[in-house]
Amino acid sequence: MASSESTTKTASPGGPVSKQPDLAGLEAGLDALETGGGTERTPVGRVVLTKIVPPLVAVALVLLVWQLVYWADVQKDYLLPSPGDVWAEYEEMWTEGTLFEFIWTSISRGILGFLIAVGIGTPLGLLVARVKLVRAAIGPILTGLQSLPSIAWVPAAIIWFGLNNSAIYAVVLLGAVPSIANGIVAGVDQIPPLFLRAGRMLGARGLTSVRHVLLPAALPGYLAGLKQGWAFSWRSLMAAELIVQSPSLGTGLGQLMETYRTLQNMAGVLGTIILILIVGVAIDLLFFSPLERRVLRSRGLLSRVS
Repeated sequence: MASSESTTKTASPGGPVSKQPDLAGLEAGLDALETGGGTERTPVGRVVLTKIVPPLVAVALVLLVWQLVYWADVQKDYLLPSPGDVWAEYEEMWTEGTLFEFIWTSISRGILGFLIAVGIGTPLGLLVARVKLVRAAIGPILTGLQSLPSIAWVPAAIIWFGLNNSAIYAVVLLGAVPSIANGIVAGVDQIPPLFLRAGRMLGARGLTSVRHVLLPAALPGYLAGLKQGWAFSWRSLMAAELIVQSPSLGTGLGQLMETYRTLQNMAGVLGTIILILIVGVAIDLLFFSPLERRVLRSRGLLSRVS
C-alpha cells in the first residue's frame, strides 16, 4: 500500500504532501486544453501562405481560363468579353465617380434590410423554439418560406407597395427572416437540457433566461443562421433591384446590371456580377467569419493557433 501511494504523492518531513511531476504535468496539459492550447499565434507568413495565397491562385486560374476561352473565340466578343474589357468598364465607372456610389447604394440597403430581419427573426425564432403550439403552426411555414426563391416575391411586393424602397425591403425581409428564425431554432434545440434546468435553479425566468441562458447557449447555431440570413438578404436584394426600378430609387448593383442588359453590354453585366460576388464574400470574410471564430474559440471549439 505504501509503494502504491508513493507513485502519486511524496511527503517531506514537516511539510505538506506534494504531487509528483507526472501528475502535475497532466494537470497542466488539461489546463492548456481547456484554455485552447495557450495564446501562441500563427506566424504572419504562415497565415499568408495558407489563407491568402490559395484564393489568389484560384482567382488567377479563373482569369487565365477566361482569357484562354476568349482567345479561342468560343463566342463572339460581344457575347463573351475578355477580362480586359470588364476591367475597362470598371475604369470608366471609376473615372465617372459612380463605382462606389453603385456599390454603397446596394450595401446600405442590404445592411438595413438585414438588421430589420434580425430584429424580426430573432424573437420569432425564440417563440417557435420554446412554444410547441407555435412551432407546430409556424415551423413548417418558415421552412417553406426559406426554400421559396426570393424573386417570386417581387411581383407581389410591387403590387403591394409600388416601385419604391418598401417593395425592395419587403423582398429582403421575406428572404432573410425565415433563415434567421430557423437558425436560432436549431441553436436552441441543441442546448443541453441541463443548462436550462441550471438556469431555472438560479432564478432565470422570462427575458432574463433568454438573455443569460438561451441566447448564449444557442449562439453557434444563431450565428450560422445570421450568416445564412445575410446571404439570403443579399440575394433577395439583387433579385428585387433587377425588377424594381425607378429614377427616385437610385442605382444599385442589381439595377446597374439590368441597365447593362438593356444596352446589350455584356462586359458591364459580367463586371456587375463580379462586384456582387465580391461584396458578398467581403462581408462574410470581414464580419461573420471573424465573429464565428471568436465565439468558437471562446468555447474551446477552435484552437487559438488555427
